[in-house]
Amino acid sequence: MWIKKQIPNIITLANLFCGCIATLFAVQGNLEIAALFVMLGIFFDFFDGLAARVLDAQSELGLQLDSLADMVTSGVVPGIIMFQLLTQVVGRPFYVTPPAWASDQIWASLDYSYISLLGLLVTLASAYRLAKFNIDTRQTTSFIGLPTPANTLLILSLPLILKFQAEAWIVKIILNEYFLIGLTLISCYLLNAEIKLFALKFKTWGFGENKIRYVFLAGTVLLIIFFKFIAIPLIILLFIVLSLLFGNQTEDEGVEI
Repeated sequence: MWIKKQIPNIITLANLFCGCIATLFAVQGNLEIAALFVMLGIFFDFFDGLAARVLDAQSELGLQLDSLADMVTSGVVPGIIMFQLLTQVVGRPFYVTPPAWASDQIWASLDYSYISLLGLLVTLASAYRLAKFNIDTRQTTSFIGLPTPANTLLILSLPLILKFQAEAWIVKIILNEYFLIGLTLISCYLLNAEIKLFALKFKTWGFGENKIRYVFLAGTVLLIIFFKFIAIPLIILLFIVLSLLFGNQTEDEGVEI
């Protein structure tokens, strides 16, 4: 019985493990492999809640552990990835350890490379959202603000697009400091915005009560077929637009964390 109760927590720890590996790759600049492990972590993040419900093993410990795992996989990693992308644009890395500890030399080392630190705002905004989610009783039937995994996929799509769909005009847009800084700020806003977003959990399979979900899933499939990795930001946009258009239909819907 004890082992059955721990299965959801083990799955959550698998999410955290993937997030730790992704962090190592992201720090080294291997953003594509980092993205792969984050996606695997998000996969585990989906199934830990499902396992908890099926096994009737939901607990306060599991809730807190889930948030801690998400903080790494969907908080730390996307912040580092945005930091790395901004570093590419700036053209020189930010060095954590200055050449010397003399105050005049520390201030002298403050140059254009410090702009890349703005990418870590994603991590701060994700931490705030996860903490707020745990105490926000309004988010029992829908999301308020963009979930951290969705925001993470949005950011992860950038290095994947650069790697596998490197059209000249796409590279020019993504590797632009104003675009990356703007996306960082928009990302931070969406994570904590007072915007109601529907959840993908199905209580029944009827079309009437799940119309918004079926439309979203159909749109997702079509976007992936036609646009591949470029589809990811378009899917996030579709998710937000559908939620704004049909937000009143999410009142009695369940939520998937």
